[in-house]
Amino acid sequence: MSALDVVLSIFDILLGVIMVILFLVQEGNDQGMGAISGASSDSYYSKAKGQTLEERLKQATKVVAILFAVMSIILYLAVTKGF
Repeated sequence: MSALDVVLSIFDILLGVIMVILFLVQEGNDQGMGAISGASSDSYYSKAKGQTLEERLKQATKVVAILFAVMSIILYLAVTKGF
């Protein structure tokens, strides 16, 4: 393995750990059976959802997951093709 492979591997592992941490920090959906019956909650939280910490965590998780996937593909190509 070259130095580039080692650096890419470390970065890939860090992204994976960050993604797991972000996933574990998020709260679950608490609608439960209310989602089946069509009950809706027009609260301030539901109206300002894009500005809450929970929404930022979801966005960060999506970004890190995409970066992890791209980095894994680059690492695969670097190791197998010898970038």
